[in-house]
Amino acid sequence: CPKPLLKVAGKPMLEHIISSAREEGFRNFVIATHYLGHMIEEYFGNGSALGVDIEYLREPRPMGTAGALSMLSPPTESVIVTNGDVLTDIRYAGLLDFHLVQSADATMAVGIHEWEHPFGVVNTSDGEIVGFEEKPISVTHINAGVYALKPSSLDKLCKGEICDMPDLFQRLREHSLRTVAYPLYESWLDVGRPNDLEKARKQGNKFVQSSK
Repeated sequence: CPKPLLKVAGKPMLEHIISSAREEGFRNFVIATHYLGHMIEEYFGNGSALGVDIEYLREPRPMGTAGALSMLSPPTESVIVTNGDVLTDIRYAGLLDFHLVQSADATMAVGIHEWEHPFGVVNTSDGEIVGFEEKPISVTHINAGVYALKPSSLDKLCKGEICDMPDLFQRLREHSLRTVAYPLYESWLDVGRPNDLEKARKQGNKFVQSSK
């Protein structure tokens, strides 16, 4: 079973993503497939059962989180791109509006991750102890796997090239193009491991708009 078809709250993760976007007015979807892609196509078909239009990009080999976009027919408007294993209550229309208002070439939804150090930290300078921190909390920004892209940003991809989304963003920066972060405050879970899937299933509707 391809990961996007794993069920949470009774539906495949990818169906939750499509349904949430549909509720915000999105109707045209393109799904990039490779591993067991025929199962995804058999399940969703042309999208009519969900009230949307679905087309497919069939990767000849895994092409990374951005590489398949090089096979996309050139869009005329900015597009939303999401990983197929991300469950979130993000407002896709809000992300797109932010992207357009910022006049960005590429926008990345960014979450906040807090990690508590399991030990007390000793701060030193030239061998001298200068302070202590008891189990400090580190706050970092993480890539949430949801993006908005201006059509011209896809020009920086080479057809058939393997490319991950952070590499595309870096490429855009090297060309002095505008890349911005969209702060994500909504519920979010990257279902990358069996434990994450179990967590998503336990928390159920917290991560699925369409089931509310």
